[in-house]
Amino acid sequence: MKDLRHIHTLGGLKASGYQARSVKEELRANLIEKIRNKETIFPGIFGFDDTVLPDMERAILSRHNILLLGLRGQAKTRVARMLTRLLDEYVPVVAGSELNDDPLAPISYFAKALIAEKGDDTPIEWLHRDARYVEKLATPDVSIADLVGDVDPIKAANLRLPYSDERVIHFGLIPRAHRCLFVINELPDLQARIQVSLFNVLQEGDMQIRGFKLRLPLDVQFIFTANPEDYTNRGSIITPLKDRIESQITTHYPTSIEVGRQITEQEARITPAQREAIRIPEVLQDLIEEIAFAARESEYVDKKSGVSARLTISAYENLYSAAERRILHNGETGTTARITDFWGIIPALTGKVEMVYEGEQEGPYAVALHIIGMAIKKVFLNYFPNPAKLKKGQERDPYGVLRAWFAAGNTVDLFNELPSKKYEQQLEQVAGLKKLVEGIKTDKADTLTFMELVLHGLAEFEVLNKDIINNKWVFKDFLTDSGLNDDDDMDDMRDLFN
Repeated sequence: MKDLRHIHTLGGLKASGYQARSVKEELRANLIEKIRNKETIFPGIFGFDDTVLPDMERAILSRHNILLLGLRGQAKTRVARMLTRLLDEYVPVVAGSELNDDPLAPISYFAKALIAEKGDDTPIEWLHRDARYVEKLATPDVSIADLVGDVDPIKAANLRLPYSDERVIHFGLIPRAHRCLFVINELPDLQARIQVSLFNVLQEGDMQIRGFKLRLPLDVQFIFTANPEDYTNRGSIITPLKDRIESQITTHYPTSIEVGRQITEQEARITPAQREAIRIPEVLQDLIEEIAFAARESEYVDKKSGVSARLTISAYENLYSAAERRILHNGETGTTARITDFWGIIPALTGKVEMVYEGEQEGPYAVALHIIGMAIKKVFLNYFPNPAKLKKGQERDPYGVLRAWFAAGNTVDLFNELPSKKYEQQLEQVAGLKKLVEGIKTDKADTLTFMELVLHGLAEFEVLNKDIINNKWVFKDFLTDSGLNDDDDMDDMRDLFN
């Protein structure tokens, strides 16, 4: 649509040939144009290309109100907010109107009276599409007055008007969203009697307030979001309302590590200084995403509640911060993240999962370690043979030299804040470990990372014993006596850091 913002009166708007159209027609027309021009409709939304987004496009082409149904952290609100990209950049409104009146199709008393008085000289303003987005979080205390409106006794007294005059009405959010996108998040949390108030605007396209003989032919594109858990336990969408929402679209979590990494990398708030000083190997980026997959599969986590994509985002930020804190304490200028740094992501993990009874019995800390362990096993098997499934009669056990080294009573102590040189020394001392890693195709800069992965992986498969003692991870043979007393631990720590 051509830019008409130089026009400031109703007469000028009529002369320009401008034609009013509904918000749903506006969305439809602009979507058609973008599809024909091969433009990206929902930039920054990953993993929905073959599922959610085609459904969204079909709903818009059908001029439907939309319900986005999905677990927490599935980008429902983000998708809704992106629909503003399909609105015209600017639309004309009657100047001073609180209902965004279209100058060619006014609905409010104010706009109609102003046009009747000034005719073609009626002043108009231009409303940007970003101002045409209204969002409301549904909570049990939301009232009909909040959404629809109510009589304002103060206005009635000041204007000396009876309550039967529509000029005493204080309009709610929905009338003020005329010619806008209106999003109601967590729809099931609205009380049933409040949901009833939406019937008319969805079906007949009008609004009635407090029994007034007032019909407001509102033009609103509704997008609702709901969580299936809320849908069944905390509340419900009443059947007549659900029937009036034409398209219900189900969202989902990322189905692959690659998609998860795209989302995490896009959303994580990492400073340029952190990126310059800290390197995160790809295998650890995969491990972050595998943790989310493992959490969604864990028997300790409530699957109905879901595991938000915010888990991996927060964990990724904490991984950077754990590595950053380590180099600050050690006076180093840069580092590569380690699996031991994953100790620092536990707070991000424990706050993002809702546990079942068994998980509550285990405790959030133990569940977090269990989930990280599941993810380590999965990543380990992407690069190394399963030590529990080595073929009988196999001439050479790939872990044989390493097993023998630990069986001789040797141990590896990886402190969380171990300086880089000491960290390398601890891993380099393990016989057969570096040679095992060199047998896989990987970047040489990641050698130490994969050496550490082998230790953690073998511990998860119970080839090695892994103990977490204060701020260090101790790897040893299962038969090795663990009888180090506290004084021995302190002596070891001094030796490593000196």
